Amino acid sequence: MVKKIGIIGLGLIGGSIFKDLISLEYDVKAVSNSQSGENIYKSYEDLTDRDLIFVCTPMNKTLEVLDELEQVLRPETIVSDVCSLKSFVCKKKRNYRFVPSHPMAGTENKGFENSFEGLFKGAKWVITPQFGESSELVEIIKILGATPIFTTAKEHDEAVAMISHMPMVVSQALFLAASENPLAVEIASSGFRDMTRLALSNEEMAVDMVSMNAKNIQHSILKLYKSIGDLTSGDYPKIISKIKSKRSKMFKKS
Repeated sequence: MVKKIGIIGLGLIGGSIFKDLISLEYDVKAVSNSQSGENIYKSYEDLTDRDLIFVCTPMNKTLEVLDELEQVLRPETIVSDVCSLKSFVCKKKRNYRFVPSHPMAGTENKGFENSFEGLFKGAKWVITPQFGESSELVEIIKILGATPIFTTAKEHDEAVAMISHMPMVVSQALFLAASENPLAVEIASSGFRDMTRLALSNEEMAVDMVSMNAKNIQHSILKLYKSIGDLTSGDYPKIISKIKSKRSKMFKKS
């Protein structure tokens, strides 16, 4: 059973894990360059006694952190990143128990100040056990209120391109296109606001997504283009009815 947990990076995801586990009275230590306070440290060496460590840094910094942890952690320590891409972290076997994962939770906001308890309740949490599974990690994910989903890194990256990365790009493109029409900007209301919410995504995260998952995003945009063609050239009322039915089933617990 995991008793001592470490967190590296206290942004929205890391901060929310930190606040949840503190509330649940776990023995938690965090390492953060931007935050300070009780249970927050500056060196990875302060995490050498941890049973499980979540690496919650931006994607462009994650490999560097995983490399540095090899110099300080025990072989039995469980480490899981929370990156929204999995293939790039699965290319190297580590000298600790590395189990890549990705919580499917978040908001358009960033930073520790926007993190909160309960972010993961009802969410899916994807695990890609490239180097072996961890019942301890699964236990903590469930305690945080999420449901573990197991898949491969390749399948994960293709799926998130379709449901997360491509929608973000489309949201940004939609806003850019509409912003060229002064009247559209003046009369835009709730529908446009909701459709462009993802345009507010964390800039660093957005750049990482687009640059590191470009091929899958491009394929997803082509599939979207085909679907638009199917809508406009087919039996529109019938297709819309099917969409509403399928969407209701998809989000029936929401």
